[in-house]
Order: sequence, then structure tokens, then C-alpha cells
Amino acid sequence: EYYHVAPVYVIGLLTSSFIQLCCFIALVAINDDKICKIFLQIHEYGLLVSVCFMVVISLERYLVVAWPLWYRFRRSIKTSLIVCFVVWMLPLLNLPIYFYGGDYSETTVACFLLLPFPLLIFFLCGTLKALSATRSVPTEEKRQIVSILVLVFLIYTLMFLPRVIYSLAKNFRQDPIFEIVTITPVYFSPLADLVLYVFMRKGIADKLLASVCCKIECNVTGQSAMHEDSKTSGSPMQTDKEDLEKKCEKV
Repeated sequence: EYYHVAPVYVIGLLTSSFIQLCCFIALVAINDDKICKIFLQIHEYGLLVSVCFMVVISLERYLVVAWPLWYRFRRSIKTSLIVCFVVWMLPLLNLPIYFYGGDYSETTVACFLLLPFPLLIFFLCGTLKALSATRSVPTEEKRQIVSILVLVFLIYTLMFLPRVIYSLAKNFRQDPIFEIVTITPVYFSPLADLVLYVFMRKGIADKLLASVCCKIECNVTGQSAMHEDSKTSGSPMQTDKEDLEKKCEKV
């Protein structure tokens, strides 16, 4: 099925979010600088893992649309587990640089977080191009795939790009306002991952889109009815409006 994302990737994404959440609670509750530094690095590790899993999910959505036959024969539990192992191990390369690299640690984090940017753009554009050319994918599943990719790109742009700016703008790191604006968004990453998981559930995106469209249609119909001269209780305009409102309530 086109909408189905490998469960092992979803589990990995949610696990990395849980690690970030636990570390954030520990950072708020503990005042010891040495212990906070350890939890801060673990949080950074969970953050990098989360970004990697978002890239993997986008890659899978791209492959299932652009290369369906190849992906169908190559997809297996073994392959998914290998990919997950690589995702969990890759951010560990940053540990020695973090503890012994000084200012180079921030540059390394910036490079690591910046690499997914062109990949996510490529996967999104490639998927849109492939979906426009194919007729085998139902419209409902097309919306589901596009909504996942767009949401992944928005999460990355709004939460991780500010962190990249903080790492690269060395001269502005001492500014408290600059630090709050660029660092705070990453702490909402667990919440964003949870929203992404909800959107990956089949039918959620369609229900939300249908609800929004129906509400807009009801408002437009209501405004049109207000400008009509004849406002009788049994008029066709009011009857259509009532029918739309009933549909919206069902949605």
C-alpha cells in the first residue's frame, strides 16, 4: 500500500522524540553543569537521529512513487533494520567532536543538520513530479503522500534551520534574544514528530482537508445567502446551507 510507512522507521522516530523529551525534562530539573552537559549531548544525539529518520521517511515515500517496482522487490524487514542501525550509529560520530572539538562541534552540527535540506527538496519535487505522471495511485493516497512530505519539509525548515543559523553565526551566539529565537524551536521537535505520526495514519490528512474545505464551503454559502433579498425558511438557498452544515458535522 502506498500510504504505508515502514513501522520500524516510525518507531525509531518516536523513540528519538522520547529521548529528546526526557533530556529536556532533565535539563530543566538538574542544576549541575557537568550532568547538564551530558544530557545536552544526549538531546543533541536524539535530535540528529530524528532528522535522519525524517529523511529516511521522505526517501521511502519518494521511492514508493518514483520507483515502485524496484522498491517493492527491495523492501524487506532486514533492509529496514539495517537502515535503522545506520541512522542510530551515524550521529555518534559527532560525540568526540562535541567533547574535544571546541567551536568545531557547532560547525559539525550545522553541517549535519544542513545536509538533509537539498535531499528533502529533491524528494518532495521528485515525488510531486512522479505523482503527476502516474495514474495508478488513487487520489486519496496521493494527498496522503504529499501531506507527509510537505509536513516533513515544514518541520525541518521551521525547527532545524534556525539551529543551523545559530551554529554558523558565531558572533551572535551571546545575544540572548538571538539564542532564544534560534534554539527554542528544536525543543518542540518531539511535538512535531507526534504530529507527523498522526498525519502518517491513513485517512487523517483526508479527514482534515475535507473538514476544512467543507467549513469554507459552508461559510461561502452562508455569506451568499445573507446577500439574497428573499430569505424565506423554505428557500432552496437555506436548504442547501442546512445540508452543508449537516455534512460538516458528520466530517
